[in-house]
Parts: sequence; structure tokens; C-alpha cells
Amino acid sequence: MPNPPTGFQHGITLRQAQKIATAALAEGRRLELAPLTVVVLDAAGQLKAMLKEDGCSLMRPAIAHGKAFGAMGLGFGGRELARRAQAMQGFMNAFSDLAGGSAVPVPGGVLVRAANGNILGAVGISGDASDKDEAAAVAAIEAAGLTADTGDSA
Repeated sequence: MPNPPTGFQHGITLRQAQKIATAALAEGRRLELAPLTVVVLDAAGQLKAMLKEDGCSLMRPAIAHGKAFGAMGLGFGGRELARRAQAMQGFMNAFSDLAGGSAVPVPGGVLVRAANGNILGAVGISGDASDKDEAAAVAAIEAAGLTADTGDSA
């Protein structure tokens, strides 16, 4: 038996997560966004990568994590979570409670999918307006050769 144990599959690889995080910051600079924080979670909802630009405010890492965590928690991109937060406030309040307050149901939380549609993880970005955060996430996921799922149907 190998020591340490091997064979765990957690979706997104470290290399992919690092590429997404650096590409997101590069896209933020290209778009002249406010300083960004990028969080990449694997398919188990665990932190795989996090980068925080100089000038980010105190809560940006928690907000970015919450955007990605919310997407992973329900399996929907942030846009769908935002719609559900408006339509089903009671359910989303319960979801937030169950998630320990760690779910942020707004754009900027983007699922990362493989070519076959399997969810590999999620990206959360915080720093600018949610739509702009989402644009940086989508560009970064695509730069890594993966598919972005914002919660909108194309």
C-alpha cells in the first residue's frame, strides 16, 4: 500500500487552479478593475488556490470564497443563485445558515466544468462589481481550457 495513500480525485488540479488564479488577475488588470481576490475550490469544496492583489480590503478573501462555496454548495453558478435568492428567500436563508454564513449568492461565483460537463470546482472573485468579477472568472477558466458555468444558460 502506498504511503501516503494515493488515488484521491478532487477535480481541478493544482496546475489548473494556479493558472485560473493568475489569469483572473491578469484579466482584471486588462479590464482595469479594482484590486481582486481570487479563490479556487476543488470538487470537494476545499481551497485549491487563492491570490489577493495588493490593495484589496479585509473581507475580499471571505467574499470570494463565499461566491465559490455557494456555487459548489448547490451546484449552480452565481447568477442562478442570485435568482433563487430573490425567488426563494426562505430556502436561501436556510442554505446560508447550513453553510455557516459562507455562501454568497451573487455573480462572481462560477462553476468550473470539464469538457464532459463534470464539475471540477468553482472560482470566486471579489473586488469590483459582481458582473466584472464574473467576467474575470470566465476569462480565466477559459484560459485554462475549461468551461465556465455562471448559472446562465449560455
